[in-house]
Amino acid sequence: MRPAASTGFPFTAVVGMEDLQLALILAAISPAIGGVLIRGEKGTAKSTAVRALTEILPPVDVVPGCRFSCDPERPDADCLDGPHTGEETVRPARLVELPVGATEDRVLGSLHLEKALAEGVTAYEPGLLAAANRGLLYVDEVNLLHDHLVDVLLDAAAMGRATVERDGVSVTHPARFVLVGTMNPEEGELRPQLLDRFGLTVDVVASRDPAVRVEVMRARLTYEAGPEDFVARYDGPQRELAERIVKARDLLSEVILTDSALRQIAEICASFDVDGMRADLVTARTAVAHAAWSGRTVVEVEDVRAAAKLALPHRKRRNPFDAPGLDDDQLEEAINNSTPPEDPDDGPEDPGGGPGGGVDPSESSEGEPGEAGEAAVGPAPSGQVAGSSEPYKARLLSVQSAGAGVAGRRSRAITEVGRVVGDRARAGRESGRPHLLATIRSAAPHQRARGRVGAGLAVRSSDVRLAVREGREGNLVLFCVDASGSMGTKKRMGEVKTAIVSLLLDAYQRRDTVGLVTFGGATATVALPPTGSVETAVRRLESLPTGGRTPLAEGLLQAAEVLRIAAIRDPRRRPLLVLVTDGRATHGENAFARARQAAGWLAQHGIATVVVDCEPHRGVRLGLAGELAADLGAEYLDLGDVAAGNLVRTVTDRKVA
Repeated sequence: MRPAASTGFPFTAVVGMEDLQLALILAAISPAIGGVLIRGEKGTAKSTAVRALTEILPPVDVVPGCRFSCDPERPDADCLDGPHTGEETVRPARLVELPVGATEDRVLGSLHLEKALAEGVTAYEPGLLAAANRGLLYVDEVNLLHDHLVDVLLDAAAMGRATVERDGVSVTHPARFVLVGTMNPEEGELRPQLLDRFGLTVDVVASRDPAVRVEVMRARLTYEAGPEDFVARYDGPQRELAERIVKARDLLSEVILTDSALRQIAEICASFDVDGMRADLVTARTAVAHAAWSGRTVVEVEDVRAAAKLALPHRKRRNPFDAPGLDDDQLEEAINNSTPPEDPDDGPEDPGGGPGGGVDPSESSEGEPGEAGEAAVGPAPSGQVAGSSEPYKARLLSVQSAGAGVAGRRSRAITEVGRVVGDRARAGRESGRPHLLATIRSAAPHQRARGRVGAGLAVRSSDVRLAVREGREGNLVLFCVDASGSMGTKKRMGEVKTAIVSLLLDAYQRRDTVGLVTFGGATATVALPPTGSVETAVRRLESLPTGGRTPLAEGLLQAAEVLRIAAIRDPRRRPLLVLVTDGRATHGENAFARARQAAGWLAQHGIATVVVDCEPHRGVRLGLAGELAADLGAEYLDLGDVAAGNLVRTVTDRKVA
């Protein structure tokens, strides 16, 4: 039995995305693989392929009326909708979408407050994790997911269950799902703990072959002109694919994963120096699923190769600055140097008895700054490129006062998670964690007027108060860097770059947005608009040349423009401007006076700023950076007195109003 006909774009009509389709199919055949992460530029049919997957998945047997989709053959003994009588029904495979801005209550479920107070019963309203049980949970732009929701997903993925302990509710229910996420790396990377929970990853890039692009356009335009006719044309291939998936699922338990195949997988994973054992297990499960998909009952080298290409790319990265992906030549070398899988008749089989035999289904350099650590990038016509040294751990940089920004891990802010600091009225049917005591206080004075009889409170929707919580927010750290010839030696510029790279690493870990403005020669350049992509920021910084005159005023004005646009796009994210310069202004007439005027504008608009003075100590010091700091109302730092690490410490310790 297949799901009812749909007019969604058919899975088999997706063009030029073979690796993506294979990864989704393998995860559907063996949910124990752990889901799929799809990375790619915008407009590459990532979401289209994911949403089309449910149309080819077999239907699911469930207990009628069970909100948690219990399996009739193995119902959950503690199910809130139980006990179950053994009845069963069939429903289509389900894809549940988790919005990036969802609240924790929406994901985990919450207490029905009115019933709890008025009737004295614990009425639990299931969330998205309950709806996704035994199905697919899809998160578009998963890299933008707030940390508190990431924590919820990590717990559910690790335990296969969701637990709610709050406001008198103590509920545990099954939450086993295939997690599918899509993301654009330009918008920032994924938290490492969640990244590792995805079994497979695929990098999707639009084909540069005109013939393929024509085929994609023709398919999409034909579909939009007549969805029903287009879908009907693919009914045969869709049915064939659905039947093949069912056969592969049935064959999965018969696939043999020999000892030599296990050893080959272990040797390949070891050669890529991956952390932990999850990579080995996921590769083994994927190889078994690939063999079943191919109609084989013994895992072969082809299955191991396909599994490694999907399971290892996101696990071989040592730090956020490493480029993602898997080198095909390195993989082939690892396969050739490993033990090949043997025929089961030629050697002992693993006696584990589980599906697949023993498998349970369930670029910076060392050295001194500016010397051995110099970047291998060709110099610009007006100067040279100084490289950074190995980044170090940066202390916390934060805005001192509490804001109301986007949830993050840096500055104090009023957010959806954190400690309770007050309460407020609920707007309409707004969701959120209720403040129980405040709600009771709101309802109590009206009990006589409402004619309450007996125990319990007469509670109305207007009585509900929501908790106000203080947590952490993310910030925008904008670096404005003097790249003129007056910056002095490559070693000095290397120290500055090392400090900035260290702060970028810290920003990546704390989910901040960063930007980079440089000025040198005759112009100022937005080297990097505000972004969450730390790799892009580091690449732009490392290739930054120095030389030429100092257009200081232009740099400040360009930074001001970047902050103005950023405030329009994301008004809740508070900025901190870090200006790195020796204070000299040598481009144009009245250069320094114009720079001071620009500084005054920034001060008037309340832009929190740190000025880092890079003027050399030899000879006569002009002290221009100090004057500029006074005009900005900024913290002043003399880089000549501290190492790069002290630069970070000074910026970190700054108290911003």
